[in-house]
Amino acid sequence: MKTIHIQTQIQSPRFISSLCTNLAFLVIFSFVLQNIVGTLALRSTDYLGNEIDHTALLAIKSKLLDPSNRVLSSWNDSNHHCSWEGVTCGHKHNRVTVLDLSSRGLAGTISPFIGNLSFLKIISFSNNSLYGEIPNQLGHIFRLHELWLDNNTLVGEIPHNISNCVNLNIIYLNNNRLEGKLPQELRILPNLKYLYVTRNNLRGPLFDIIQNLTSLVIINADENSFTGTIPNSIVKMQNLTELVVGLNELSGTLPASLFNISYLQVVEFADNQLQGELPTDIGFPIPRIEWLNLWGNNFSGSIPITIQNLTTLRLLDLHNNSFTGTVPYDFGNFQSLNVLAFARNYLAGDINFITTLVNCSQLSTLNLGYNHFSGILPKSVVNLSTFLKHILIQETLISGKFPQGRIPSSLGNLSHLSKLTLDDNILDGSIPPHLGNCQSLLYLNLSDNELNGTLGNKLFEGSATFLGVDLPDNHLEGFFPLDMSKQSNLETLIMSNNKFSGVIPSGLGDCSDLQNLFMDGNSFHGNIPSSFASLASLQLIDFSRNNLSGPIPSFFSKVHRLYYLNLSYNNFGGRVPTDSVFANASAIFVNGNSRLCGGIKQLQLPKCTENRNKERIKLIFPIISALAGVVAMAVGGLGLYLACIKKKKIPLLSGSMLGNATMKVSYDMLFKATSAFSIENLLGTGSFGSVFKGILDGKTVAVKVLHLQHHGASKSFMAECNALRNIRHRNLIGIITACSSIDFQRNDFRALVYKYMPNGSLDKWLHGVDRNMSLAQRVDVAIDVAHAISYLHYECETPIVHCDLKPSNILLDNGMVAHVGDFGLARFLTQPQHPNQSSTIGIKGTIGYAAPEYGLGSEPSTEGDVYSYGILLLELITGKRPTDSMFKEGYSLHLHAEAALPDQVLQIVDPLLEEDNLTEEAEDPREIQDEFQRRVECIASVISVGVSCSNHLPQERIKIVDATSRLQSARDKLLNARNRRNLRARGA
Repeated sequence: MKTIHIQTQIQSPRFISSLCTNLAFLVIFSFVLQNIVGTLALRSTDYLGNEIDHTALLAIKSKLLDPSNRVLSSWNDSNHHCSWEGVTCGHKHNRVTVLDLSSRGLAGTISPFIGNLSFLKIISFSNNSLYGEIPNQLGHIFRLHELWLDNNTLVGEIPHNISNCVNLNIIYLNNNRLEGKLPQELRILPNLKYLYVTRNNLRGPLFDIIQNLTSLVIINADENSFTGTIPNSIVKMQNLTELVVGLNELSGTLPASLFNISYLQVVEFADNQLQGELPTDIGFPIPRIEWLNLWGNNFSGSIPITIQNLTTLRLLDLHNNSFTGTVPYDFGNFQSLNVLAFARNYLAGDINFITTLVNCSQLSTLNLGYNHFSGILPKSVVNLSTFLKHILIQETLISGKFPQGRIPSSLGNLSHLSKLTLDDNILDGSIPPHLGNCQSLLYLNLSDNELNGTLGNKLFEGSATFLGVDLPDNHLEGFFPLDMSKQSNLETLIMSNNKFSGVIPSGLGDCSDLQNLFMDGNSFHGNIPSSFASLASLQLIDFSRNNLSGPIPSFFSKVHRLYYLNLSYNNFGGRVPTDSVFANASAIFVNGNSRLCGGIKQLQLPKCTENRNKERIKLIFPIISALAGVVAMAVGGLGLYLACIKKKKIPLLSGSMLGNATMKVSYDMLFKATSAFSIENLLGTGSFGSVFKGILDGKTVAVKVLHLQHHGASKSFMAECNALRNIRHRNLIGIITACSSIDFQRNDFRALVYKYMPNGSLDKWLHGVDRNMSLAQRVDVAIDVAHAISYLHYECETPIVHCDLKPSNILLDNGMVAHVGDFGLARFLTQPQHPNQSSTIGIKGTIGYAAPEYGLGSEPSTEGDVYSYGILLLELITGKRPTDSMFKEGYSLHLHAEAALPDQVLQIVDPLLEEDNLTEEAEDPREIQDEFQRRVECIASVISVGVSCSNHLPQERIKIVDATSRLQSARDKLLNARNRRNLRARGA
């Protein structure tokens, strides 16, 4: 019955209608509820994702340093992170998709929290100063398409799990310090198109990993240590347009299959260890090729004739190989050719193929020297491209004259020519003065020819601003041009073994960058000009075998870089000085001058006899001068005191604070000079201030702006002013003026204006991207700094302790002369100090460079500066900062260097010093071995001095004057051997 009853109820129309209504309501309610829940879930997910991104960005910010205080100022909670500078979010979920902080002047490390930005497609930190390792967490960002980390100082290995980023198509890691091998996992990135790893320390096989990356368009891996051979299977990389793997350690041959890659445009394997012959059909399969650079390998055989078919070539560089035979004759169809270099091979045949280059209207460099070419230089050489910058045909067998018997005047029309090298040939005729009209000409080398006639003034009065002029071993005659005022950039002038006469032009004193001057073997007469006293960069001088007379100038003693002075076989007379260069018997040569006396005993000259009255006058005169100076200082001090009473606040500081600094500047002037203190002009940032490049009264200056909001900045400003007004030395930063004013917001403003140092800080040269200091340059810098410290400690009226010696506080001028700067922590030693005497005044200094006793509260002392200098020396040679990660748990740079003495020093030197080759001009194996030994001895000497200076106990550190003497001796031994070899080759 119940069953029948139920069936009866179901059949009721009213019930059915009610049931349908309820069911409909339930369906609609369920749908609405589902949408509400889904929306809430999505919003919850978006909110959570946004919080994750926000937190990750703040973590990234915490690891970055922003010297300008402008880039990351927007990264705060008052703005949504999608509006922060460098951050881009997607439109759908507001998740971070792009993080672009390139070229912002940032330092610091990359936070591992970057891996939490899981929606990132583009990461760019290019062109900053980031250090540390690339975090492995990058491998968590599987959506990543582009990774730009180039031009930083990143270290460590490339993360292996980067292969998890399967969508990657661009990897830019150029110009860092990455090491290790390329991860094997890279081979499974199917979409990778652009791989840039140039200028790192990567090693191991390259093509084993990349040969299966068939999507690659560009591979740039030069300047590493990659090994292995180039496989035939490289032909599978059919999308490849650029293959740049120069300056590595590749071996084997160049496979013919490489030239079957149809899109290939750039092939660069320069400076490797490749060998064998070039494929004979090189010109047929790849008509698109524009760049073929194979210099510095061991290729042999002839240059294939089919190379003439590569008519799209812009560069063909095969120099420094072992090619033989003749040069393919016809280059007439190479309309785009810019560089043609066959130098340093064994090529022979007629040089007349130059005629076919007349149609190469874009040619800028022609380098054919050091071959066996013969014949007469064709007249068509004067009709080559007007863009020609370099012509090098030295050490060949070509003969005859330039057309019409002279170097043609039409060469003066080559406005882009920057280097003309025609040495070691049989050229005759005169040197056309029109070469002085080549406004880009920097180097002129016409040595060892048969040139004659006079120079004339026009060569040096034209628009050419020479860096080097090399004219020795010719038959040139007459007076040397007297006016050299336009040649202020000249660094090397060699005119030995000619027939020049007259006086040495005083105008050479205007060439402030002059380093090497050889005028030996001529007929010059008269005195050495007094204007030479201003040539502070001189290193080598040879006036031997002339008719010069008068006294030997004492100002040569003040040229601290001078390490070779040859005055032999002249008519000099009087006393020979005994200090500086004159104290080194291997650096000074005065034989053949019968009227000289005095000097060091090794010169074996007679003693000087002088009138006693003259001696008394010489003694009295300085006393009178000193008394007059004291009176003048007293009067000046009184005037200053009275002026200070009248003015409690000095808005503009000049002579009142800085002695001879008289230029008055205001905030407005400095604001305009530095383009509103723009980041483009920012040179660096320190504890108390930022330094900007500026233009003031038409001169480039460096403006140090104090961060007055930092505790101690005002005190630092006063300390620097007090120190700088009392000191003047060629190895100290030149101060121009100071400014104490208010800015446009009525805030206090303090700034110091210095001479601009165009070569930047020593720190940049030791640790920057393009660091390339030679051993000789590093030792020169060490000596320059030692002279500066010695002056501060012993030659100032009141000794000064710098208290913050480090590479970033040492700046280099145009001639790489070092200048010590940043006296913000300097202290005057008004009474004898004891290194262990405690003080309540803390010396901050810089961690790693500050003497250990300063950490215990000791007073500033000269021994503290010596310690910092010792650490600096060790950093110069090892390339390691004292704060390097390898120095921990008591192990230090000092102990690291001390353990290497005396026989293991080469194991700790900066790797770049191993590439600094000083034996390239030596041919005798014994000379090479001798020079190598001198090099090792010099390195050991510098390290030994550094260890002696950085002793933990102050009383056991050597004096700075002793350090200077030992370093000068080391430098002389290093450089004199090479110099003697060069001079011997000249017949000196």
